[in-house]
Amino acid sequence: MRFDEETMSTASHQPAPKPVAAPSTPGRTAEGEQIMAVADTLVLAYGLHPAEIARIPEGTATDNYAIADQTGQRHFAKVYRTREHLDLERASVELSEYAADGGVATARATRTREHELIETHDRLPMSLWSYVPHTATAEGGLRGARWAAVGTAMGRLHSRLATHPAAAPTLEPGAAVCDVATARDRYEGLILAFQSKPRLGEFEAWSLQATRERQALLGGVERILASLPPLTVQVLHGDLSGPNVLLKDDDVAAFVDFRPPTPWYLAWEIARLGCDPSSVLANGVEGWLTGYTDLTLAYRDANPKASVNDLVSSLRVSCAAVLCSTFPFSAPVKRPHIVDAALESYGRARHEADLMLLDQLPVLEEALRDALR
Repeated sequence: MRFDEETMSTASHQPAPKPVAAPSTPGRTAEGEQIMAVADTLVLAYGLHPAEIARIPEGTATDNYAIADQTGQRHFAKVYRTREHLDLERASVELSEYAADGGVATARATRTREHELIETHDRLPMSLWSYVPHTATAEGGLRGARWAAVGTAMGRLHSRLATHPAAAPTLEPGAAVCDVATARDRYEGLILAFQSKPRLGEFEAWSLQATRERQALLGGVERILASLPPLTVQVLHGDLSGPNVLLKDDDVAAFVDFRPPTPWYLAWEIARLGCDPSSVLANGVEGWLTGYTDLTLAYRDANPKASVNDLVSSLRVSCAAVLCSTFPFSAPVKRPHIVDAALESYGRARHEADLMLLDQLPVLEEALRDALR
Protein backbone atom coordinates (compact mmCIF):
# COMPACT_ATOMS: atom_id res chain seq x y z
CA MET A 1 0.00 0.00 0.00
CA ARG A 2 1.30 3.47 -0.92
CA PHE A 3 0.80 6.44 1.39
CA ASP A 4 0.39 9.98 0.14
CA GLU A 5 0.21 13.17 2.19
CA GLU A 6 -3.59 12.98 2.61
CA THR A 7 -3.45 9.35 3.78
CA MET A 8 -0.76 10.07 6.33
CA SER A 9 -2.51 13.16 7.70
CA THR A 10 -5.19 10.74 8.90
CA ALA A 11 -2.68 8.26 10.31
CA SER A 12 -0.76 11.03 12.08
CA HIS A 13 -3.64 12.50 14.03
CA GLN A 14 -5.95 9.60 14.84
CA PRO A 15 -5.36 7.05 17.61
CA ALA A 16 -3.99 3.76 16.32
CA PRO A 17 -6.60 1.02 16.07
CA LYS A 18 -6.28 -2.12 18.12
CA PRO A 19 -4.34 -4.95 16.40
CA VAL A 20 -6.25 -6.84 13.79
CA ALA A 21 -5.83 -10.60 14.17
CA ALA A 22 -4.33 -11.94 10.95
CA PRO A 23 -6.18 -15.00 9.65
CA SER A 24 -4.27 -17.53 7.60
CA THR A 25 -5.78 -16.07 4.42
CA PRO A 26 -6.73 -12.49 5.28
CA GLY A 27 -9.29 -10.68 3.21
CA ARG A 28 -8.54 -7.39 1.54
CA THR A 29 -10.29 -5.33 4.20
CA ALA A 30 -8.54 -6.99 7.14
CA GLU A 31 -5.14 -6.70 5.50
CA GLY A 32 -5.75 -3.07 4.59
CA GLU A 33 -6.72 -2.27 8.18
CA GLN A 34 -3.62 -4.03 9.44
CA ILE A 35 -1.38 -2.02 7.11
CA MET A 36 -3.04 1.23 8.23
CA ALA A 37 -2.43 0.19 11.85
CA VAL A 38 1.23 -0.40 11.00
CA ALA A 39 1.37 3.08 9.42
CA ASP A 40 -0.14 4.65 12.54
CA THR A 41 2.37 2.89 14.77
CA LEU A 42 5.30 3.95 12.62
CA VAL A 43 4.25 7.60 12.83
CA LEU A 44 3.24 7.71 16.48
CA ALA A 45 5.87 5.42 18.00
CA TYR A 46 8.85 5.91 15.71
CA GLY A 47 8.28 9.29 14.09
CA LEU A 48 8.64 7.57 10.73
CA HIS A 49 6.36 8.53 7.83
CA PRO A 50 5.95 5.60 5.45
CA ALA A 51 5.60 6.04 1.70
CA GLU A 52 4.93 2.36 1.03
CA ILE A 53 4.18 -0.73 3.12
CA ALA A 54 4.09 -4.25 1.68
CA ARG A 55 3.40 -7.44 3.55
CA ILE A 56 6.04 -10.17 3.29
CA PRO A 57 4.52 -13.68 3.19
CA GLU A 58 7.17 -15.30 5.42
CA GLY A 59 6.67 -15.29 9.17
CA THR A 60 5.39 -17.98 11.50
CA ALA A 61 4.80 -16.06 14.73
CA THR A 62 4.79 -12.53 13.31
CA ASP A 63 3.35 -10.56 10.42
CA ASN A 64 6.26 -9.04 8.53
CA TYR A 65 6.33 -5.89 6.40
CA ALA A 66 8.77 -4.18 4.06
CA ILE A 67 8.60 -0.42 4.48
CA ALA A 68 9.93 2.52 2.49
CA ASP A 69 9.75 5.86 4.28
CA GLN A 70 9.29 9.22 2.61
CA THR A 71 13.04 9.82 2.48
CA GLY A 72 13.51 6.59 0.50
CA GLN A 73 15.07 4.66 3.38
CA ARG A 74 13.93 1.05 3.72
CA HIS A 75 12.96 -0.79 6.91
CA PHE A 76 11.63 -4.14 8.07
CA ALA A 77 8.81 -4.43 10.61
CA LYS A 78 7.70 -7.41 12.69
CA VAL A 79 4.19 -7.23 14.13
CA TYR A 80 3.63 -9.65 16.99
CA ARG A 81 0.29 -11.45 16.81
CA THR A 82 -0.10 -11.64 20.57
CA ARG A 83 1.19 -9.71 23.57
CA GLU A 84 1.52 -12.91 25.58
CA HIS A 85 5.25 -13.46 25.06
CA LEU A 86 6.56 -9.93 24.48
CA ASP A 87 9.11 -10.28 27.29
CA LEU A 88 10.68 -13.20 25.42
CA GLU A 89 10.52 -11.29 22.14
CA ARG A 90 12.28 -8.35 23.78
CA ALA A 91 14.97 -10.69 25.09
CA SER A 92 15.44 -11.98 21.56
CA VAL A 93 15.93 -8.46 20.21
CA GLU A 94 18.35 -7.70 23.05
CA LEU A 95 20.41 -10.77 22.15
CA SER A 96 20.57 -9.67 18.52
CA GLU A 97 21.73 -6.22 19.63
CA TYR A 98 24.31 -7.77 21.96
CA ALA A 99 25.73 -9.73 19.03
CA ALA A 100 25.78 -6.64 16.82
CA ASP A 101 27.54 -4.59 19.51
CA GLY A 102 30.29 -7.22 19.39
CA GLY A 103 30.82 -6.80 15.66
CA VAL A 104 28.62 -9.68 14.48
CA ALA A 105 26.72 -9.13 11.24
CA THR A 106 23.05 -8.67 12.18
CA ALA A 107 20.15 -6.41 11.29
CA ARG A 108 19.92 -3.55 13.79
CA ALA A 109 16.77 -2.77 15.74
CA THR A 110 15.37 0.77 15.62
CA ARG A 111 14.27 2.10 18.99
CA THR A 112 10.99 3.92 19.50
CA ARG A 113 10.75 7.57 20.48
CA GLU A 114 10.70 6.26 24.06
CA HIS A 115 13.91 4.29 23.39
CA GLU A 116 12.18 0.90 23.55
CA LEU A 117 13.22 -2.06 21.39
CA ILE A 118 9.58 -3.16 20.98
CA GLU A 119 6.62 -0.82 20.73
CA THR A 120 3.97 -2.03 23.19
CA HIS A 121 2.06 1.04 24.36
CA ASP A 122 -1.56 1.05 23.14
CA ARG A 123 -0.59 0.39 19.54
CA LEU A 124 0.45 -2.63 17.54
CA PRO A 125 3.17 -4.60 19.34
CA MET A 126 5.97 -4.23 16.82
CA SER A 127 9.72 -4.09 16.33
CA LEU A 128 11.39 -2.13 13.55
CA TRP A 129 14.65 -3.15 11.91
CA SER A 130 17.21 -1.89 9.45
CA TYR A 131 16.70 -3.38 6.02
CA VAL A 132 19.58 -5.53 4.74
CA PRO A 133 19.61 -4.93 0.96
CA HIS A 134 20.59 -7.18 -1.94
CA THR A 135 20.47 -10.40 0.04
CA ALA A 136 19.08 -13.91 -0.23
CA THR A 137 18.67 -16.46 2.54
CA ALA A 138 20.81 -19.58 2.89
CA GLU A 139 17.63 -21.68 2.76
CA GLY A 140 18.55 -23.21 -0.59
CA GLY A 141 21.76 -24.68 0.80
CA LEU A 142 25.45 -23.78 0.96
CA ARG A 143 27.94 -24.12 -1.86
CA GLY A 144 31.43 -22.99 -2.88
CA ALA A 145 32.91 -20.10 -0.94
CA ARG A 146 29.77 -19.77 1.17
CA TRP A 147 30.83 -22.69 3.37
CA ALA A 148 33.89 -20.89 4.73
CA ALA A 149 32.07 -17.56 4.92
CA VAL A 150 29.30 -19.07 7.02
CA GLY A 151 31.87 -20.85 9.21
CA THR A 152 33.71 -17.59 9.87
CA ALA A 153 30.54 -15.64 10.63
CA MET A 154 29.15 -18.38 12.88
CA GLY A 155 32.46 -18.63 14.74
CA ARG A 156 32.40 -14.89 15.42
CA LEU A 157 28.78 -15.14 16.53
CA HIS A 158 29.44 -17.95 19.01
CA SER A 159 32.61 -16.30 20.27
CA ARG A 160 30.59 -13.19 21.10
CA LEU A 161 27.66 -15.08 22.64
CA ALA A 162 30.05 -17.03 24.88
CA THR A 163 30.53 -13.75 26.79
CA HIS A 164 26.81 -13.13 27.31
CA PRO A 165 25.99 -12.56 31.00
CA ALA A 166 23.01 -14.96 30.95
CA ALA A 167 25.30 -18.01 31.19
CA ALA A 168 28.98 -18.83 30.96
CA PRO A 169 30.02 -21.76 28.73
CA THR A 170 30.16 -25.12 30.50
CA LEU A 171 30.94 -28.73 29.61
CA GLU A 172 27.92 -31.02 29.80
CA PRO A 173 27.40 -34.72 28.99
CA GLY A 174 26.93 -35.12 25.25
CA ALA A 175 24.38 -37.87 25.82
CA ALA A 176 21.87 -35.28 27.03
CA VAL A 177 21.56 -33.66 23.60
CA CYS A 178 18.29 -35.53 23.06
CA ASP A 179 15.95 -37.88 24.91
CA VAL A 180 15.56 -41.21 23.11
CA ALA A 181 12.86 -42.50 25.46
CA THR A 182 10.69 -39.47 24.76
CA ALA A 183 11.34 -39.79 21.03
CA ARG A 184 10.35 -43.46 21.11
CA ASP A 185 7.05 -42.57 22.85
CA ARG A 186 6.32 -39.84 20.33
CA TYR A 187 7.00 -42.11 17.37
CA GLU A 188 4.74 -44.80 18.83
CA GLY A 189 2.00 -42.23 19.33
CA LEU A 190 2.36 -41.02 15.75
CA ILE A 191 2.18 -44.54 14.35
CA LEU A 192 -1.01 -45.20 16.31
CA ALA A 193 -2.50 -41.90 15.14
CA PHE A 194 -1.78 -42.67 11.49
CA GLN A 195 -3.12 -46.21 11.85
CA SER A 196 -6.38 -44.93 13.36
CA LYS A 197 -7.18 -42.84 10.30
CA PRO A 198 -9.72 -44.41 7.94
CA ARG A 199 -7.51 -43.56 4.96
CA LEU A 200 -4.14 -41.89 4.42
CA GLY A 201 -3.20 -39.34 1.83
CA GLU A 202 0.07 -39.70 -0.07
CA PHE A 203 2.14 -37.62 2.34
CA GLU A 204 0.50 -39.22 5.37
CA ALA A 205 1.32 -42.70 4.05
CA TRP A 206 4.90 -41.64 3.40
CA SER A 207 5.16 -40.04 6.86
CA LEU A 208 3.97 -43.28 8.48
CA GLN A 209 6.65 -45.23 6.61
CA ALA A 210 9.35 -42.70 7.52
CA THR A 211 8.22 -42.73 11.15
CA ARG A 212 8.59 -46.49 11.32
CA GLU A 213 12.05 -46.31 9.73
CA ARG A 214 13.21 -43.70 12.22
CA GLN A 215 11.73 -45.54 15.18
CA ALA A 216 13.74 -48.63 14.18
CA LEU A 217 16.93 -46.54 14.25
CA LEU A 218 16.55 -45.29 17.84
CA GLY A 219 18.64 -48.13 19.26
CA GLY A 220 21.53 -46.89 17.12
CA VAL A 221 20.84 -43.35 18.31
CA GLU A 222 21.26 -44.52 21.90
CA ARG A 223 24.68 -45.94 21.01
CA ILE A 224 25.66 -42.68 19.26
CA LEU A 225 24.71 -40.65 22.33
CA ALA A 226 26.56 -42.97 24.69
CA SER A 227 29.75 -42.46 22.66
CA LEU A 228 29.68 -38.65 22.82
CA PRO A 229 32.26 -36.85 25.00
CA PRO A 230 31.40 -33.87 27.21
CA LEU A 231 30.45 -30.96 24.95
CA THR A 232 30.22 -27.18 25.26
CA VAL A 233 26.91 -25.66 26.29
CA GLN A 234 26.55 -21.89 25.95
CA VAL A 235 24.18 -19.13 24.85
CA LEU A 236 23.36 -19.58 21.16
CA HIS A 237 21.41 -17.82 18.42
CA GLY A 238 18.60 -20.31 19.10
CA ASP A 239 17.19 -20.69 15.58
CA LEU A 240 20.22 -20.75 13.31
CA SER A 241 18.79 -22.27 10.15
CA GLY A 242 19.06 -21.31 6.49
CA PRO A 243 16.13 -18.84 6.43
CA ASN A 244 17.74 -16.84 9.25
CA VAL A 245 21.08 -16.36 7.49
CA LEU A 246 21.14 -13.55 4.92
CA LEU A 247 23.78 -13.85 2.22
CA LYS A 248 25.09 -11.15 -0.09
CA ASP A 249 26.85 -12.97 -2.93
CA ASP A 250 29.16 -15.37 -1.05
CA ASP A 251 29.35 -13.43 2.23
CA VAL A 252 27.13 -13.44 5.32
CA ALA A 253 25.31 -10.11 5.46
CA ALA A 254 23.32 -10.76 8.64
CA PHE A 255 22.03 -13.28 11.14
CA VAL A 256 18.38 -12.56 11.94
CA ASP A 257 15.51 -13.83 14.12
CA PHE A 258 17.42 -14.59 17.31
CA ARG A 259 15.65 -16.37 20.14
CA PRO A 260 16.00 -15.48 23.86
CA PRO A 261 19.43 -16.24 25.37
CA THR A 262 19.27 -19.91 26.27
CA PRO A 263 22.26 -22.21 26.80
CA TRP A 264 22.41 -25.31 24.61
CA TYR A 265 24.92 -27.49 22.80
CA LEU A 266 27.31 -25.59 20.55
CA ALA A 267 27.75 -28.66 18.36
CA TRP A 268 24.02 -28.77 17.65
CA GLU A 269 23.83 -25.20 16.33
CA ILE A 270 26.89 -25.72 14.11
CA ALA A 271 25.38 -28.88 12.67
CA ARG A 272 21.88 -27.48 12.29
CA LEU A 273 23.13 -25.01 9.71
CA GLY A 274 25.97 -27.04 8.24
CA CYS A 275 23.99 -30.29 7.90
CA ASP A 276 20.99 -28.63 6.33
CA PRO A 277 19.25 -31.18 4.06
CA SER A 278 19.39 -28.86 1.05
CA SER A 279 23.16 -28.57 1.39
CA VAL A 280 23.63 -32.33 1.79
CA LEU A 281 21.47 -33.32 -1.16
CA ALA A 282 22.60 -30.54 -3.51
CA ASN A 283 26.29 -31.34 -3.04
CA GLY A 284 26.17 -35.12 -2.56
CA VAL A 285 27.86 -36.63 0.47
CA GLU A 286 31.40 -36.20 -0.82
CA GLY A 287 30.89 -32.60 -1.93
CA TRP A 288 28.99 -31.82 1.26
CA LEU A 289 31.87 -33.17 3.40
CA THR A 290 34.33 -30.93 1.56
CA GLY A 291 32.12 -27.93 2.25
CA TYR A 292 31.44 -28.87 5.87
CA THR A 293 35.17 -29.29 6.45
CA ASP A 294 35.74 -25.79 5.06
CA LEU A 295 33.03 -24.50 7.39
CA THR A 296 34.53 -26.08 10.51
CA LEU A 297 38.09 -24.96 9.69
CA ALA A 298 36.91 -21.38 9.16
CA TYR A 299 34.80 -21.62 12.31
CA ARG A 300 37.81 -22.69 14.39
CA ASP A 301 39.88 -19.78 13.05
CA ALA A 302 37.13 -17.34 14.05
CA ASN A 303 36.42 -19.01 17.41
CA PRO A 304 39.73 -20.48 18.61
CA LYS A 305 38.25 -21.50 21.97
CA ALA A 306 35.97 -24.03 20.27
CA SER A 307 37.15 -27.55 20.99
CA VAL A 308 37.84 -30.21 18.38
CA ASN A 309 35.33 -32.40 20.22
CA ASP A 310 32.55 -29.87 19.60
CA LEU A 311 33.38 -29.66 15.89
CA VAL A 312 33.92 -33.35 15.19
CA SER A 313 31.04 -34.48 17.41
CA SER A 314 28.69 -32.12 15.59
CA LEU A 315 28.06 -34.87 13.04
CA ARG A 316 26.98 -37.39 15.67
CA VAL A 317 24.97 -34.73 17.48
CA SER A 318 23.19 -33.86 14.24
CA CYS A 319 22.33 -37.47 13.42
CA ALA A 320 21.06 -38.18 16.93
CA ALA A 321 19.06 -34.99 17.33
CA VAL A 322 17.32 -35.07 13.95
CA LEU A 323 16.45 -38.76 14.27
CA CYS A 324 14.85 -38.03 17.65
CA SER A 325 12.76 -35.27 16.08
CA THR A 326 9.28 -36.14 14.81
CA PHE A 327 8.91 -32.98 12.73
CA PRO A 328 7.69 -32.65 10.01
CA PHE A 329 6.33 -36.21 10.03
CA SER A 330 4.04 -35.25 12.90
CA ALA A 331 2.53 -32.31 11.01
CA PRO A 332 -0.29 -34.26 9.28
CA VAL A 333 -1.47 -35.40 12.73
CA LYS A 334 -0.77 -32.44 15.01
CA ARG A 335 -0.71 -29.42 12.68
CA PRO A 336 -2.42 -30.42 9.42
CA HIS A 337 -3.10 -26.77 8.56
CA ILE A 338 0.63 -26.15 7.91
CA VAL A 339 1.08 -29.05 5.51
CA ASP A 340 1.73 -27.81 1.99
CA ALA A 341 3.94 -28.75 -0.95
CA ALA A 342 6.96 -26.98 0.54
CA LEU A 343 6.65 -28.82 3.86
CA GLU A 344 6.21 -32.16 2.11
CA SER A 345 9.31 -31.52 0.01
CA TYR A 346 11.28 -30.51 3.10
CA GLY A 347 10.17 -33.63 4.98
CA ARG A 348 11.28 -35.95 2.20
CA ALA A 349 14.59 -34.12 1.79
CA ARG A 350 15.27 -34.14 5.53
CA HIS A 351 14.62 -37.85 5.86
CA GLU A 352 16.80 -38.71 2.86
CA ALA A 353 19.67 -36.51 4.06
CA ASP A 354 19.45 -37.90 7.60
CA LEU A 355 19.77 -41.47 6.37
CA MET A 356 22.63 -40.60 4.01
CA LEU A 357 24.70 -39.05 6.80
CA LEU A 358 23.89 -41.80 9.28
CA ASP A 359 24.92 -44.48 6.79
CA GLN A 360 28.40 -42.97 6.37
CA LEU A 361 28.83 -41.40 9.80
CA PRO A 362 32.05 -43.20 10.90
CA VAL A 363 33.84 -42.38 7.62
CA LEU A 364 32.65 -38.77 7.60
CA GLU A 365 33.63 -38.22 11.21
CA GLU A 366 37.11 -39.68 10.74
CA ALA A 367 37.73 -37.49 7.69
CA LEU A 368 36.64 -34.41 9.59
CA ARG A 369 38.83 -35.32 12.56
CA ASP A 370 41.86 -35.73 10.29
CA ALA A 371 41.24 -32.29 8.72
CA LEU A 372 40.98 -30.60 12.12
CA ARG A 373 44.21 -32.08 13.54
